[in-house]
Amino acid sequence: MSRIAVVGVGYTDISPHGKKFLEKADLVVGGWRHLEMFGIEAERSAVLKGDLSEAFSRIEASNGQVVVLASGDPGFFGIVRALGERFGAENLLVLPAVSFVSAAFARVGLAWDDAVVVSAHGRDPRRAVNVCRSHSKVAVFTAPDFGPAELARELRTMGRMFSVEQKLGEPGERVVHRASAAEVAAEEWESPNVVLVWDEVRAVGSKGWISSGLESPGKWALPESEFEHPSGMITKSETRALVLARLGPGPGDLVWDVGAGSGSVAIECARLGAAAISIERDPESLARIRRNTERHGVYVDVVEGEAPDALHDLPDPDAVFIGGTGNGFEEIVKLAAVRARRCVVLTLIGLERVVPAGEILEDCGLAVETTFLQTSRMKGIGNMHRLVPESGVFVVVGSRV
Repeated sequence: MSRIAVVGVGYTDISPHGKKFLEKADLVVGGWRHLEMFGIEAERSAVLKGDLSEAFSRIEASNGQVVVLASGDPGFFGIVRALGERFGAENLLVLPAVSFVSAAFARVGLAWDDAVVVSAHGRDPRRAVNVCRSHSKVAVFTAPDFGPAELARELRTMGRMFSVEQKLGEPGERVVHRASAAEVAAEEWESPNVVLVWDEVRAVGSKGWISSGLESPGKWALPESEFEHPSGMITKSETRALVLARLGPGPGDLVWDVGAGSGSVAIECARLGAAAISIERDPESLARIRRNTERHGVYVDVVEGEAPDALHDLPDPDAVFIGGTGNGFEEIVKLAAVRARRCVVLTLIGLERVVPAGEILEDCGLAVETTFLQTSRMKGIGNMHRLVPESGVFVVVGSRV
């Protein structure tokens, strides 16, 4: 078998080099629309569909030149990975076109070195949605069953701007720039398409050094002084370190911070790349959370309301932190345990709440770990130093097994 030429089909055409391979090919493999676009005869074509096994078998059986047609840059969320796994990267000659993401950003005049690119095609779309919630500039490869309208509906409260690039360079091309979520959600769209989602205020940031803008936040479990809070009413830094370690927030995750107070846990999760929702009932605390969020330059969706009622209409979380222990405690823990995909973490001071919380989590099928955390900080008294103990706290963790 000759080397497989993987030819990228751009939004204008394919490269002259790619055309030469296409003219001489004994077998051309691609989607229906690409085979039709170039008028490939049925006897020398194979369609990429389903699990790709039929097309790959045809490639394997071929003794001549094989060309695989793929959209844009085939090495960018494309077929190069699957071909390399089956036939070996050394047997591929990749001739990429301009990626559709690059073309989409070019059309709206935005730099995209700091954009995050995600795919909902053949994948659970919730992770792509969560990245759009937590980052200022995102490109999304959508899917036939999760297109621009569905994405816009999930983000309708975020105030984001949308651009939809449908069928770039093909018959039926449609481009809509700078539309609201409501406008995109009201339309019907065809595949394939790329959707850009960005925050107009933060889309043009300072010149960076790393693509995707996913820089390390530096420190985490920040000192209490980094957050505006009433005296003593904040999850202490040392406790927050353990809480964050158990929540495990990262890009694509969604974390609920129930009874958020100052919002310190939600903000730390957002700094680590996760989407975060703070649920709080107190008006002064809500204003404080918004100020703290602004101070740290992250996105946190602040929901005014009292749990458990305020939780029912929220999207399912990967992890839940419960820092408040007011009315409806048992119902809140149970609801969180049922909805959380990965874990529930509670901080409790009163021993009377610890055992019931663990029992609820276990009854909901979670594995429970309970830690009593007691820390002390060194303080000076004249020329002497002493350890001043902080209030002890129970950290109860329920993890999905």
